[in-house]
Amino acid sequence: MEEKLAWSDFTKVDMRVGTILEVNDFPEARNPAYQIHIDFGAQIGIKKTSAQLTLRYEKQELVGRQVIAVVNFEKKQIANFMSECLILGAVDGKDVILVQPEAKVSNGLKIS
Repeated sequence: MEEKLAWSDFTKVDMRVGTILEVNDFPEARNPAYQIHIDFGAQIGIKKTSAQLTLRYEKQELVGRQVIAVVNFEKKQIANFMSECLILGAVDGKDVILVQPEAKVSNGLKIS
């Protein structure tokens, strides 16, 4: 079991819904991954991330899909790419299954 998290720690995590706008190959990544651009609405804007989704998802099926991501991490350099958020998914070995809203909602909607 993981370390216990205080409620005050959880409230610092800013999870938002966004729509994937663009997906590109990322051959420079150590593990197979895509470079993804996500629209989080007018308040947050468009953020980039790298995600290891190549086992389950083709690029074209990701475009237009809504996902949930943590948007308040510090930027992280991954190879020659700067990641600005973290898409949430259920991880089973190298397979990642996206966490997403059940119905279409507004980009930028906060998850709590």
